[in-house]
Amino acid sequence: MKKHALLNAPLSHVIATMGHTDQLTIGDAGLPIPSAPERIDLAVSQGVPRFMDVVRAVTEEMQIERVIMAKEFAEVSPALQTELLAHLKHIAETQGKPVSFDYVSHEEFKQLTHSSKAVVRTGECTPYANVIFVSGVVF
Repeated sequence: MKKHALLNAPLSHVIATMGHTDQLTIGDAGLPIPSAPERIDLAVSQGVPRFMDVVRAVTEEMQIERVIMAKEFAEVSPALQTELLAHLKHIAETQGKPVSFDYVSHEEFKQLTHSSKAVVRTGECTPYANVIFVSGVVF
């Protein structure tokens, strides 16, 4: 049995096969998912699993170099965005490498999901609770 926090086999596989600059999207329950990237649907019911629960599990396994978010996230759901930023600050300190942040319109964000290796759907129902993680390298 896998020892680390991430037990979901498809999600673990995607992260294990990511290279430098590959992208992984984690989205709320309403984010449209394009047909090209792998779809990993974790949503069970409204709010289950929470966006931040999935983010915490993924960031335990994945080296994060850059984060892309919609500008609307901070405007419409500031509490959750603040929680995400605090967690990512901790991740940057833990991994010993900086994490850069890019903010785009929600429409541009949705277009960028087409380039993701996979899109993970959570049960989160907070508006704009979506993030794209860009993979870094551990060396």
